[in-house]
Amino acid sequence: MGNVFPENFLWGASSSAFQIEGAWDEDGKGLTVADYNSFRKSHIQADTKVASDFYHNYEEDIDLMKELGMKTYRFSLSWARIIPDGEGEVNRKGIEFYNKVINKLIKNGIEPFVTLYHFDLPFALVEKYNGWESRKTVEAFHRYAKICFKEFGDRVKYWQPHNEQNLIVRIEERINIYDEEDKWKIDKMRAQMDYNMCLAHALAVNSCHEMIEGSKIGAAVSSSVTYPMTCKPEDVYAARMNDNFKVYYMLDMHYYGEYPGYYIKYLKERNIMPYMKDEDKPILKSAKMDFIAVNYYRTNCAEALPVDETHEFGVREGSVDFNMYGLFKMSMNPRLKATEYGASIDPSGLRVALNEYWQRYHLPLIITENGLGTPDILEDGKVHDSYRIDYLRNHIKACELAIEDGVEMLGYCPWSFMDLLSSAQGFKKRYGLVYVNRTDDDLLDMKRIKKDSFYWYQKVIANNGKLD
Repeated sequence: MGNVFPENFLWGASSSAFQIEGAWDEDGKGLTVADYNSFRKSHIQADTKVASDFYHNYEEDIDLMKELGMKTYRFSLSWARIIPDGEGEVNRKGIEFYNKVINKLIKNGIEPFVTLYHFDLPFALVEKYNGWESRKTVEAFHRYAKICFKEFGDRVKYWQPHNEQNLIVRIEERINIYDEEDKWKIDKMRAQMDYNMCLAHALAVNSCHEMIEGSKIGAAVSSSVTYPMTCKPEDVYAARMNDNFKVYYMLDMHYYGEYPGYYIKYLKERNIMPYMKDEDKPILKSAKMDFIAVNYYRTNCAEALPVDETHEFGVREGSVDFNMYGLFKMSMNPRLKATEYGASIDPSGLRVALNEYWQRYHLPLIITENGLGTPDILEDGKVHDSYRIDYLRNHIKACELAIEDGVEMLGYCPWSFMDLLSSAQGFKKRYGLVYVNRTDDDLLDMKRIKKDSFYWYQKVIANNGKLD
C-alpha cells in the first residue's frame, strides 16, 4: 500500500509560552499562575524567568523550524503578555512580539497553530476572582480571545481555546487551589471552574467563526485510554468510566453543549453542581468545533473501587491519574515498558484513541502533543537520542494505521520542538528535537543543538510520513 498521509498533512511540532519564552516580566508582561507556581520551586529546578529564552531567540529558532521542514508550529500566546492583568489595558509590546513570531513563521512557510490559554492564567485574575471559579474570568477570557482574533486572525486560521482543560482541572495548583484541604470544597470549586472553562471555550469558538473567515478551532484534549486490569465485568466498567470522567464528559460538553448523564449524576450525588445560567445553553449548543486536537503520552489500567465506611461515592484520591470511589482505581500496565518518569509507552493505545474519537464525534483529528520526556546526554556537541526516534517512529506508525482504519487526520506535532521547562522536572526532563544547552541551575550558553531525532524527523517530513 502507498503512503496514506494526505499531501497537505500538517507535519509540525509544539511548545507553550510559559515553557519556552522566558522574559517573564519584560516589556510589560504580567505575572501568571505558571510563573507563580514555578517560582515556588525555584530553589530546586529552573523556573519561567528564562526558560528556553525563545523571547530573545525566536528568529534563530524559527529558522531551525524551517530547516526541519515544519508545515505548522503549534504554540501558545501568553494572555498576561497581551493583557498583563487579564482584563485591563492591552499591552502593545505583547501584540508586537506575537506579530513578529507569526510573520516570521508565515515568511518561512509555516502555518501558525495557536493556543490561547496553556496553563498560564494571569495571576491578577486569581487575586481578584479566584481565577476560573468566577464568571468574570470567563468574560475576561472571551475579551482576550476576541482581541487575539482581531489582531492575528488575518494570518492565523487554526486555533485552540484551552490546552488540556480535562487535565488542568485535576491538578490543584494549576487551577490556583493552594490552601484548601476540604476535599468536598475542592471538588465543588473544581466543578465550577471546569464548567466556566467550558463556557469560555464555547464563547471563543463562536467568536472565532464570526470574526475569522475560514477559521478552524477545536479543543486540545489530554488523551486517556484505559484498559481493564482483568476481564472481570466490573473492571471493564471501571476502565470505561475512567475514560468518561477524564475525557468524554468534557468532549461531550464541547460537542453536544451539555454534560452526559453519568457526569450530572456524579455532580448531584457529590452535591457539587456548578452554577449555570439558562442563557448559557444556546451558547454551549451553538459552539461547533472543527477538529479535536489530541495530546497523547500513555495508557493506564483500571479496576473497580467500591465505596467503603470512610469513602463515599465520588471521592477522589490523587490528581492526574486520580482514583474515584464507587468507580475506578488506577494503576500502570504491568505488560508495558515505561519512561523513567513513569509514563507507559504504548503506541497501539494511540491508534485506539484516534479510532474512538473519530467514531464518537466524526471530527478531523490532529496530534498536538506526543513525545518522550527523558534526560538527554550531550556528548561532543551531539545528542544521540535513538530512544526518541524509536518512540516517534512507533507513534507515527500508529497514526498511519489509524488513517488506514478510516480516521481523518489533519497533522502530527510532537512535543516538543525544543527542550523546554517541564512543570515538574525543570530541564532534567527533555522532550525536544533541539537541545537547549542549559541546566536547572546554570544557563550555560543556551546554544541550540540539533539532536539525532531532528535529522530523522526532517526526513520523515520530507517523505510525507514514509518511515525508514
